[in-house]
Amino acid sequence: MPVKTSEQIRNEFMEFFREKNHLIVESAPVVPKDDPTLLFTNAGMNQFKAIFLGEEDGLKDEGKIWKRAADTQRCIRVSGKHNDLEEVGHDTYHHTLFEMLGNWSFGDYFKEEAIEWAWELLVDRWGLDPSRLYATVFEGDESEGLPVDQESIDLWREKTSISADHILKFGKKDNFWEMGETGPCGPCSELHIDLRSDDDRKKQPGRELVNMDDPRVMEIWNLVFIQFNRKADGSLEKLPAQHVDTGMGFERVCAVLQGKTSNYDTDLFQVIIREVEKISGKKYGSDDSTDIAMRVIADHIRAVSFSIADGASPSNEGRGYVIRRILRRAVRYGWDRLDLKEPFMNRLVDELADQFKVIFPVLDAQKEYVKGVILAEEKGFLKTLGQGIELFHEMINNGNQLSGSDAFKLHDTYGFPIDLTELMAREEGIKVDVSGFNVLMEEQKRRARAAGKFSAKESGTIEWERVNGKESDYLFTGYDEIETESIILAVAEQDGRFMALLKKSPFYAESGGQISDTGTLEFNGEVIDVLDVQKTADGTVHYLDRLPFGPGAEVTARVDKHRRKEIEKHHSVTHIMHAALRGVLGKHVAQKGSLVAPDRLRFDFSHFESVKQDELDQIERIVNEKIQENIPLQEERSLLIEEARNRGAMMLFGEKYGEKVRMITFDPDFSVELCGGTHVKATGEIGYFRFTSESSVAAGVRRVEAVAGRSADELLRADKKSLNRIQELVGTQKDPEKALADLIQRNRELERELKATKQDQAGDELDLILSGGSDVDGIQLLSGVITDADMDTLKQMGYDALQKRKEKSIVVLAAEDSEEGKVYLMAAITDDLVNRGFKAGSLVSTLGKIVGGGGGGQPNLATAGGRFPEKIDEALQKVSEWIKSEL
Repeated sequence: MPVKTSEQIRNEFMEFFREKNHLIVESAPVVPKDDPTLLFTNAGMNQFKAIFLGEEDGLKDEGKIWKRAADTQRCIRVSGKHNDLEEVGHDTYHHTLFEMLGNWSFGDYFKEEAIEWAWELLVDRWGLDPSRLYATVFEGDESEGLPVDQESIDLWREKTSISADHILKFGKKDNFWEMGETGPCGPCSELHIDLRSDDDRKKQPGRELVNMDDPRVMEIWNLVFIQFNRKADGSLEKLPAQHVDTGMGFERVCAVLQGKTSNYDTDLFQVIIREVEKISGKKYGSDDSTDIAMRVIADHIRAVSFSIADGASPSNEGRGYVIRRILRRAVRYGWDRLDLKEPFMNRLVDELADQFKVIFPVLDAQKEYVKGVILAEEKGFLKTLGQGIELFHEMINNGNQLSGSDAFKLHDTYGFPIDLTELMAREEGIKVDVSGFNVLMEEQKRRARAAGKFSAKESGTIEWERVNGKESDYLFTGYDEIETESIILAVAEQDGRFMALLKKSPFYAESGGQISDTGTLEFNGEVIDVLDVQKTADGTVHYLDRLPFGPGAEVTARVDKHRRKEIEKHHSVTHIMHAALRGVLGKHVAQKGSLVAPDRLRFDFSHFESVKQDELDQIERIVNEKIQENIPLQEERSLLIEEARNRGAMMLFGEKYGEKVRMITFDPDFSVELCGGTHVKATGEIGYFRFTSESSVAAGVRRVEAVAGRSADELLRADKKSLNRIQELVGTQKDPEKALADLIQRNRELERELKATKQDQAGDELDLILSGGSDVDGIQLLSGVITDADMDTLKQMGYDALQKRKEKSIVVLAAEDSEEGKVYLMAAITDDLVNRGFKAGSLVSTLGKIVGGGGGGQPNLATAGGRFPEKIDEALQKVSEWIKSEL
């Protein structure tokens, strides 16, 4: 029988469950879009959480509610209790990114079908040997009042051909699943497979190795039976609807079905490993050290590439920092063990994208962008990697622990994540003072607390006071009106914040980058300010400056129309600018983040380099032309997603859209986007558009900020005022630009004169040094520190010294740049000593190591730089010792 490919295995899984009337759904992005509590998608159930929590009935597809589903979900586990990073590459079965095959029942079938179908697929379809399979079940827990899962035991015996002694009982740790401290939970039943040789199986029964962390006896499928709800007091209650949630590790089952003992020997990884072999010129399987490096690289490129494709970017915060850590870990292995000193990770993306283009097309669609981001990250890290590794070895020399301050220096100056430093230390048998490092990191964060932390919006913990009737479907009226007669359903106060839920409201709740409306609620003449509006699990919450004294049945909700109008201008011009960006820079431009406010807009997008000024000018001109054309808004609500896609609507990568969407068009041939925000009725209302800044946010992501409407008008007036002031200062109304250029030119001339004066002063200092000196075994050593000198000045002084001292002389000069914390060194040696074997390059190399740097140059004159100014005296004292060693 031919060996199945991974693609065949995946397809057979999907087809099996399609036969069982399951809806086959796409993988959710590995970067969660609607769950700020989750760093990465780490399980197949994440995208179905709302169904399990009872917020949705099931999956909607073509007008039907599905109660059964199956998929393959790409997951990342690199933090918290699911942190597998340290094992990746060192063993053969842990991964950062992995696929989870799963089938789901939302209140439909339960244990019987789940168990029967699992056995049918593994044994009857895929031909696994039943004697090698073990099923584990929940043994019960007296303290929880939970009995043994006898139902599952009976089903395994009655519905499958498994041996009775292969059904094993385990406790809560292994066989009871919980979503969190509260919420859905239930017993699970796992299938394990014994991959040992027949001889080993005779010596020791496989049942003794189940759940014992033996890689040869491992879990391949977990069947979770969600039948309880964990309440806040810790007690359990039965759920009215029982669910099934299963997960099968795709990489592991591929290894089993392809007869491999290592996941990395399957076709899933061999494609990338062969590419690494080509790049490095080394063979996989010939050396354990290089094998580990290749496994790390083959694994890490998957996690990094799909994370970037799904909307994250390497950075110093949150999930962006996790991506950066993973990428730098792989680059370090390539540098140290495969001698890859140039960027190489980006070269693996094409092969990876081609491998997954059918099942996960998101990477193939953005591979040029992903390659650009990875390349930029690699270049940045490679600039400091070599120096950092060298410094690391200096730091651990003759010691058994790396201090917290040294670990922090490697992190802060050379970009070494702490787990990379710990990995290098373990390889050298050295410990790291992680607690000391954490103290310094926390101090740094306090000094410059970065924005963008992950935080969950208030949900579920608010105690609402019902005012009028029961809950009802909320209606947003803000697309059509800015004043609505409504009813308050509930009010609450928490942590000094006052809140209200309305039956319907014209207030836009913050989402999609657009900030919320503000305005007022009016009750029988009492006016209360609406400060903010947010979507939460409890509904659309209106935050007020106070609660009404006695909320009546009716309330007038009124949006601040002037503020709303300015927000609409900035949102509509964001769409126009997005289209112009793609037209000028290329179709690779994709939105990565945005802010729409009444006084400004911010837009993050994929692009590999800074946007040049002439490009910004061109984009700005296009946007203003579109404003002048006064293009009418074409708004379509409840449009079928397929029709929107066919009509070329701009969609965000990784965003999950419903069956019906809202489409905003400003000229079908120019700007068509799916959007839930508020907009102007025609582009002429925007008035004017102007960029205010362009910058980098992360590798491969640029940011532009701009103003429109009233803010643009204010900016133009401020610019005119500044110009008038400049004209007054330079004393001319006709040509202030020329007057300024003349002033700048005069300033440069004065700077040159000042530099010449400093060089004259330096010449005096040189003469003073040359008049002294010391004799070292017949060689004149002339050394000293020059004040306010840069490297060019030292070099010129070296040439001057050689003109004044023709023989038997070595001149060493040093200078300090106190603002930059740098050291400059220069060594000059007369020709007679050069002929005797003395080399200036060798001397500055020795001195450079002392001051934390290096250098080189010609035999008679060389320079070096460093980063330890406090070691200048030590370096100068070293010169005489070096001379003696060279004699």
